[in-house]
Amino acid sequence: MAIDLNAYRAMFDLKGTNALVAGGAGGIGSAVSAGLAALGCRVFLTARHEQKAEEVAQAIREEGGEAIGLSLDVKSMENLERFSEDLHKKVPKIDVFINCVGTHIEAPAEEYSEKDWDHILSVNLKTAFFLSQEIAKHQIGAGGGKHIHVTSVRGQLGISRGYISYCVSRGGMNMMIKQLATEWAKYGITVNGIAPTFTKTSLVAQYLEDPAFYKPLVARIPLGRVCEPSDIAGLAMYLASHASDFITGQIMYVDGGLTATQ
Repeated sequence: MAIDLNAYRAMFDLKGTNALVAGGAGGIGSAVSAGLAALGCRVFLTARHEQKAEEVAQAIREEGGEAIGLSLDVKSMENLERFSEDLHKKVPKIDVFINCVGTHIEAPAEEYSEKDWDHILSVNLKTAFFLSQEIAKHQIGAGGGKHIHVTSVRGQLGISRGYISYCVSRGGMNMMIKQLATEWAKYGITVNGIAPTFTKTSLVAQYLEDPAFYKPLVARIPLGRVCEPSDIAGLAMYLASHASDFITGQIMYVDGGLTATQ
């Protein structure tokens, strides 16, 4: 049997491709952006303020990767449409889209306000869909592409804290991923999700620094630790590569075995 090792190496070679990492200057997004650059992607990464995005892009360039920092404010549809229009003037098509945008506001469900609910659902779910839609419009008829959304184990598991809007937004994202994968498969677009457990970022630092929260959390995770941004980046690199071309509509858990036990 003939074996071509170069064919297998090529499965992870993304030279000449363009990637957009929304939220790419954050704790998770910056690791994902670096991982894609390591595979040869030219990475466009975003933050609300361009300077923050450019700082991450500059660090990637200093290591020999290609990266450009851009400003993206997800507060309105007009902002998303304008961003997409400007981006696609720079490149005809984004080959890999990774969505790392996310936030939360904690409050007990019985006290949760409409304002906070609308904000979290808008940032975490509405933005995910309409930004995916903007990217897909340019991929349809142009060979397709890959969409990867960072979701959460909280899209499947509840938590004994005031996470009602966050959990609902991630559960909705999980179903969105499956539906888009189903609808867009005929265009050669794959859509998948990465669902980590608590990850060491500034968003959840206050919880992870609290021993009363951290110790019971880690005790429930078979591998005995929380997620690192590099754990997510590794899976994102795989899902962005040709090695995952036959995978779509999946929510892949990066949780140290947490969901295997609950």
